[in-house]
Amino acid sequence: MSHTASHPTSVSPDRQRFARKPLKWIGGTSLAVLLLLGSGRMIVGAFSGSASQTPVATQAVQRQTLPISITANGTINAQRSINLSPKSSGVIERLLVNEGDRVQQGQVIAVMDASNLQGQVLQMQGQLAQQEANLQRLMAGNRPEDIAKAEAQLVEAEANLLQLQAGNRSQEIAQASARLQQAQITLEQKQLDFQRHQSLFDEGAIARQTLDQKRADRDVAQSQVEEAQQNLALQNAGTRPEQIAQAQARVEQQRQTVASLRAGNRIEDIDQGRAQVEAAQGALQNITAQFNDTQITAPFNGIVTKKYADVGAFVSPSMSGSGASASSSSILTLASDRQHVIVNLSEAQLAKVKLGQTVKLKIDAIPGETFTGKVEQIAPQATITQNVTSFEVRVSLPRSDRFKVGMNAEAEFQIGQLENALFVPNAAVVRQAEEAGVYVLDQDGQQRFQPIQIGTTSGGQTEVKSGLNGNEQVLISPPTPRRSGGFSLPNPAGNTQ
Repeated sequence: MSHTASHPTSVSPDRQRFARKPLKWIGGTSLAVLLLLGSGRMIVGAFSGSASQTPVATQAVQRQTLPISITANGTINAQRSINLSPKSSGVIERLLVNEGDRVQQGQVIAVMDASNLQGQVLQMQGQLAQQEANLQRLMAGNRPEDIAKAEAQLVEAEANLLQLQAGNRSQEIAQASARLQQAQITLEQKQLDFQRHQSLFDEGAIARQTLDQKRADRDVAQSQVEEAQQNLALQNAGTRPEQIAQAQARVEQQRQTVASLRAGNRIEDIDQGRAQVEAAQGALQNITAQFNDTQITAPFNGIVTKKYADVGAFVSPSMSGSGASASSSSILTLASDRQHVIVNLSEAQLAKVKLGQTVKLKIDAIPGETFTGKVEQIAPQATITQNVTSFEVRVSLPRSDRFKVGMNAEAEFQIGQLENALFVPNAAVVRQAEEAGVYVLDQDGQQRFQPIQIGTTSGGQTEVKSGLNGNEQVLISPPTPRRSGGFSLPNPAGNTQ
């Protein structure tokens, strides 16, 4: 920020008298001094004989209060920019956006073919329902009907055991003996009938077939007698120990069944059923997540800046950022609608910049306007390029469709101000023997080199920390020494620091 001198130059009484007197000739050379009051500038003309030389422009040293700022050039970038690709390889079934479209976070922008996952989702849902039903059955316990049925079977088994342990009753033995006697009587009758028919056959009165039938009837009666004899023997012998042991085992087994039904399901069985439900839930969640991943959604609000694929294209997961690999594996590039300006500052400049600091921004593509942003991020690590160390600083931008990624911008950081400091024009500062200084015009109109310590440069003005008092006139176009010992006037532009 530059300030032009606006204070009139004060002229001493001696200089006023010198201005009214006729020019004095010194060594054949006359010196004319012209004062331009009100502008702070003095024009000195040197004459030699009748020939005049180029006038020398001077300016009074000024005291000013100036803001101090750092200016850096940068570019506009999106706060976030990513290439979107599916989590699993597949074919694009639908693409719902085009380049330049604005999308909202969560909006579906593409759908992948999911025909191979739909059946797996239904299968996992069925398995989960089955495991949940089993768990509910275990937690509910046994039904009263099941317990009653088991108890009835236990009573029956116990009765059978008692019967076996008691042995056969006398009535049963008598009944078996009576059956044996009946079988023996029947056998005697069948034997007599057979003998009679044998005699008739021997006389030729009957056919052999009739005789064979009578023989068969006798044999059947004989078998019934033998069976009745064995049954009577068993009745007399009683129940065998093996049968009693078998009946006892059946009773014990039925008792355990009844006790288990009354106690309900074990905690271990319920825990196992619950674990099976959780496993089925996990499998369903896994396949459901894969199915949901076929719908690709926007992770943030933004703009579609580039589209790489279309419906029917096969795409796969990718970690690439850009280039040919992005175009072969990604669907599109999404950039956030929030933008910022990225500039690089040196180590010395960075020390004067803080987070949240207000920054004035000028965009080359939008001339004549100034925008306001804030420092939102300072890089924690330096970047070294061609042996130059710098730090990346990000400055926020207000939302506007006028800003485009890649536009050039200028950022101005206000870092303080100089209070009542001495300033001279940049053009007045020169160096002699590696020492900075200015040429001042003394009361006698003589030019002399005055060493100074310079400070901040701002708006065409250079701060003078020491070497001047503040009432001097400095040459805007300092002379350069000639080899003969005199001075020659340089280009009016002067030397700039």
